[in-house]
Amino acid sequence: MSETFERIRRLIQEGNVKISDHGYDEIAADSLYVKDILASLANALVVEDYPDYPKGPCVLVVQKNRTGEFVHVVWGIPKGKSSPAVLVTAYRPDPQRWESDFRRRKK
Repeated sequence: MSETFERIRRLIQEGNVKISDHGYDEIAADSLYVKDILASLANALVVEDYPDYPKGPCVLVVQKNRTGEFVHVVWGIPKGKSSPAVLVTAYRPDPQRWESDFRRRKK
């Protein structure tokens, strides 16, 4: 398990969450719902972990929305801060670029 993602999960459980402007735009563009993303967080799997990302630690996870479709979500914590958990972006991954489990990029 990713330490970054564990920190983010704790913040979300505490209600310490922010959605970035870009996150709202991408969620709307893919007809996703924040409540579905938050509700399915317990089943999210870490795809990529960036604990040393220049803007602050972040993680890419894959989870399913309420209709069972795969969704990628990037969560982060602002650099130099301990909160909030920020939903940076969420989108339906392109099956042409990802393996069928959406956890590995195609080569």
